[in-house]
Amino acid sequence: MNIEKLLDELYSYSMHGIKLGLENIQKICKELGNPEKSYKIVHIAGTNGKGSTATTLETILLEAGYKVGKYTSPHILKFNERIRMDGVDISDAEIAYYYDEVKKAIERAGVKPTFFEVTTAMMFKYFADKKADYVVLETGMGGRFDATNVVDADLCIITNVTLDHTEYLGDTIYKIAKEKAGIIKDTLKVIVADSDPEFLKAIYEENAHVVNVLEKYANAKWSLDFDKFITKIVIGDEEYEFSLFGEYQVKNFLCAFEAGVELEIDKEVIKRACAKTVWQCRFERWDTNPLVILDGAHNPDGMTELKKVVQKGFKAEDVVAIVSILKDKDRKQILEILRPVTSNIIFTSLAENPRGTAGEELYELIEDKSGCCVENDIEKAFKMAKDMNKKVILICGSFYLLSKFKEKIKK
Repeated sequence: MNIEKLLDELYSYSMHGIKLGLENIQKICKELGNPEKSYKIVHIAGTNGKGSTATTLETILLEAGYKVGKYTSPHILKFNERIRMDGVDISDAEIAYYYDEVKKAIERAGVKPTFFEVTTAMMFKYFADKKADYVVLETGMGGRFDATNVVDADLCIITNVTLDHTEYLGDTIYKIAKEKAGIIKDTLKVIVADSDPEFLKAIYEENAHVVNVLEKYANAKWSLDFDKFITKIVIGDEEYEFSLFGEYQVKNFLCAFEAGVELEIDKEVIKRACAKTVWQCRFERWDTNPLVILDGAHNPDGMTELKKVVQKGFKAEDVVAIVSILKDKDRKQILEILRPVTSNIIFTSLAENPRGTAGEELYELIEDKSGCCVENDIEKAFKMAKDMNKKVILICGSFYLLSKFKEKIKK
């Protein structure tokens, strides 16, 4: 089977929808010999910042000399990005092998798993065979009933909680935080970066030792370097040059930093690692003339953080945005947050995605339509943006949009 046909078959498990619960993954893992028990786990949950935190910690652990696996979602360009060992994506041949292994386990277990359960099982087995020392494990959604939660983590990180996926996780901060706190179990220490009282109430109810980096490092100072596009963070008398750019990345850095401290990694190692962390589509500079920024901000909290960064460095008249947002997101609020950042918005389409939105729908949702237009063809939208001769072209609103952009537009 070629890789395209194999992935089509793998994606077909999405037809089983989203099923919160651990019964399927427990049975599959048992058939595979419980590979998830073969390595130390750092389990990461949260509404925003999971991927940046996971990638920073992955880089720290690699710099310290460990064999490290990392599991994140969604992917941007290729499925392979979800499963990385020692900083390298899983190969097509390995995907084929581990998919076959998991299919056999599914047949023996007699279950009908979801896409995420299948890929999670593949990941567990792959990292066991690769003899990982640590696996940095990002939840897919929630925590308590997320397929990744068959593990007993050595350390947990819960970045934050905002109102997202409310149809599955609950309609209050407390309820959502309670679901995400389900990853804690017998973990001795939990690192968080959120001061919301309802969030903290849910976390403390799990009776673990909680380290809130916003409190522990309250005296830390930070600044954004718009020449090098790095985030400078000072803790005590030590300065860290963090390669991920933005005010919101400070909290993600602090989570990964504290995890490194907890795992007794030398701070000089952390300093080297944070300077070379790479995580695509998080204020990613795709080009410099003009400056083209790709950012996956896809919910109100993410867009708020993106807004803060852009407004620190640029005037609205210097920025044109190309935007599309999935229909199950709070599109109106996201657009309201974005509007002051830019004098021009080009709405484009993700209609080929079952959850996608055409540009015309987004255009109707925005109240201030001055400087706004619709171009559903992403290549034409990008040419239109370049013809405006702005300093910055900002492409945001969905990781699916960024994936489409990268596939269609070559540097």
